[in-house]
Amino acid sequence: MRAIQVYEVGGPEVLQEAEVDQPRPGPGEAIVEVAASGVNFLDVYHREGRYSLPLPFTPGAEGAGTVVEVGPGVADVAVGDRVGWVEIPGTYAERAVVDSSRLVPLPDDIGFETAAAVLLQGMTAHYLVKDAYPVQGGDTVLVHAAAGGMGLLLTQLITHLGGRVIGTTSTTAKAELAKRAGAAEVILSSAVDDLAAEVRRLNGGQGLPVVFDGVGAHTFDASLASLRTRGHLVLFGAASGAVPPFDPIRLAHGGSLTLIRPSLGDFIADRSELLRRAADVFEWVRSKALEVTVTGRYALSEAAQAHSDLEARRTTGKLLVVLDAAAIGRREETQS
Repeated sequence: MRAIQVYEVGGPEVLQEAEVDQPRPGPGEAIVEVAASGVNFLDVYHREGRYSLPLPFTPGAEGAGTVVEVGPGVADVAVGDRVGWVEIPGTYAERAVVDSSRLVPLPDDIGFETAAAVLLQGMTAHYLVKDAYPVQGGDTVLVHAAAGGMGLLLTQLITHLGGRVIGTTSTTAKAELAKRAGAAEVILSSAVDDLAAEVRRLNGGQGLPVVFDGVGAHTFDASLASLRTRGHLVLFGAASGAVPPFDPIRLAHGGSLTLIRPSLGDFIADRSELLRRAADVFEWVRSKALEVTVTGRYALSEAAQAHSDLEARRTTGKLLVVLDAAAIGRREETQS
């Protein structure tokens, strides 16, 4: 079968299409014919070696498709089931082997592309606003990169929960997207000298109770400076690079601040919690509290381009690697 392989860590160019052996299911495992795979910064971190995986490996940690084979002892799914999954490497391929206990059955009204576009980021947004910092009605919240796939979902959810979003974006076009998602205010990060001062100005001179920061190195200092006394910085990603080491006394000097660096895996470790969060996300999609925006579809052979576009911040919304030739055809018709 065809799959993307990483033989050495590095830039997008290390993503190579190759012919590999068909996977076989072991006890408790299922083989899924992949219809679509989400493209996430987690994939970039794996490719760069920031989060190490044994070489060679097939990247991609979010997918959706149809179960075509099961191993001994599988009771959670059956052949023919439509499923999605997250945080299991190996989705940039025609088929993937997945622990059956980590598969999420898809409701009839949730398509493969929707599932591959929303599960990882949707459940991430779920635990961020429900657990890492429970957003309350009336909270004013800063969301960095508010027009990205993750930022758009967070903005919609915070607004749905009664919060007010101040977003940051890099362009006016992205600012419009963030506003359509519900952001009350949007700051062009390249147009201000002191981001934290602008945040406070937009909040009546006050700091914020929480900042959701998936950018990392470029925004960390401004995020801390934007918080009120006993505020919370939720650092859930590092799109601009890892935050350099710092003296925790900064948190005390900033007003007894708290910093959390959460990871989705710790919030879906139990199957019941995985299914509960997924069900909530699907219900939000049905109710239009979350609108999934797929803005880029790439063939398997175009995985390197997908990573390049994501890292260069040339994109908004969600990117997918699709194994469906018809989906690529629809993309090309739209572009023409």
